[in-house]
Amino acid sequence: MKTIEVKTNIMCGSCIAKVTPTLNEVIGENNWKVDTTNPKKVLTVTNENLSEAEVIKAVEKAGYKAESLL
Repeated sequence: MKTIEVKTNIMCGSCIAKVTPTLNEVIGENNWKVDTTNPKKVLTVTNENLSEAEVIKAVEKAGYKAESLL
């Protein structure tokens, strides 16, 4: 398994609820979490097959922004 972390604008539980169907579909249920207490709102993804670009695309598909932490 590899871990990908990206900065997002997913701010709260309501935002997480909005992205959940899309992220579950693309990334897989229980393979991602958003740390809304972190100022960068870091989305952590644990997955074998996805690239960082695919994770960012999934967040954007859900209507939010994501970018590399680097």
